[in-house]
Amino acid sequence: MMPQREMVDLGSAGARDTAKAVRTGIITALDACEAAIARIEHFDGPVNAVVVRDFDRALAAARHIDKTRQSVDARPFLGVPMTVKESNDVAGLPTTWGMAAFKDLPVEEDAVVVQRLKAAGAVILGKTNAPVALADWQTENPVYGRTLNPYDPARSPGGSSGGAAVALATGLVPLEIGSDIGGSIRIPAHMCGVFGHKPTYGIVPTKGHGFPGTDGIDVPLAVVGPMARNAGDLVAAMDVISGPVTGTGFRLDLPQARHGALKDFRVLMLGELPGVGGDSDTRDALSSLADALSDAGATVSDDTSVLPRLDRMHSNYLKMLNTVITRGAPGAEPIDAHAWMELLDEQMRVTRAWRSAFDDFDIVIAPAFSTPAFPYQTDPNWANRTLIIDGQPQPYGAQLAWAGLATFPGLPATCVPVAKSATGLPIGLQVIGAPYGDRTTLAFAELMETAGLTV
Repeated sequence: MMPQREMVDLGSAGARDTAKAVRTGIITALDACEAAIARIEHFDGPVNAVVVRDFDRALAAARHIDKTRQSVDARPFLGVPMTVKESNDVAGLPTTWGMAAFKDLPVEEDAVVVQRLKAAGAVILGKTNAPVALADWQTENPVYGRTLNPYDPARSPGGSSGGAAVALATGLVPLEIGSDIGGSIRIPAHMCGVFGHKPTYGIVPTKGHGFPGTDGIDVPLAVVGPMARNAGDLVAAMDVISGPVTGTGFRLDLPQARHGALKDFRVLMLGELPGVGGDSDTRDALSSLADALSDAGATVSDDTSVLPRLDRMHSNYLKMLNTVITRGAPGAEPIDAHAWMELLDEQMRVTRAWRSAFDDFDIVIAPAFSTPAFPYQTDPNWANRTLIIDGQPQPYGAQLAWAGLATFPGLPATCVPVAKSATGLPIGLQVIGAPYGDRTTLAFAELMETAGLTV
């Protein structure tokens, strides 16, 4: 048995490959779990990604899988050890959102996505770090400390799913669950060189991913989604975690991918937004990908005239986002109900405009952020922070424009690692699709991977 086990490099294997190794008897679920724990104990110290550890229960779960599973077990994540972003509820573990006030708040039920992953055979090892209130593109908080970018410890790993991205990039686990309202899946994936998928709004249940101590409506704009080291694992994870909760009377029936070959795709490249552009490394990555897609036979255009007014869209996104994230905050000034309904009307108009644009194009490719990973910034006030883009300071908060492209209209967006900067930092681009076009963006990411267009 040992020679066979040595053929499986669990530090680089994806989630599906790990499950296949367990399913075929090359390894056991306990082998996979113990190996992941060993990697965390050996490699996590310098980066501080896995901040809540639940190893005893994970080992018990792995043993139970080995003891009870049938000879043919079709569970897609059979015995796969994984972690989830700290903001996702796991019964018996803290959900603090990086705030000390919640470290002793009891959590008695798993989030819906966690329930579904466990039912699919996954073994939850613990939780990964996030910034305070999930409200930064850095990952640091007073409860768990700072998470470091594995490519440069002076730089941010992105946020708010920064710990998740680092756990993947350092080989600690093959699969993670993040969340996104302002780029919080896409930006860490970009800065750490992994894959991440922001689903169409509403198709993945967010119950169990609420602000600590709350349990009410789904938060407008916010989604929960998978992160992985390859696109196929994102597909498998979406198959597991998407769909309405039991008893709603609905079912999810996403359309199939529009095409099965790169040559058939109509691609719109979007390299600049009003007042916000990418740095030279990011522009080069976008240009190189456009050339490679053209060489593969795809129809590639930079004619953005079909898109809605992006400056107006961004302004309304900021209004809605600010309303959502300041709800209940001391001193916050809530908007009245009629103003909120006007924002919802504008959101629907923008979504319709995007849907029309996808009559002309199958996908839109844009940066996830204007730069690769940036040096950690310590000033808590975003208004005082700047990013240096090609030698020029730019407002830190302006980067929300890239996130809002897909967030405000509720579109799916898959972040794909496509290049390295001149200094060796990862660069990811987001592949944006039509409403409910998740299978299309994910399929395109897989095709890019197969064609060698990812790094």
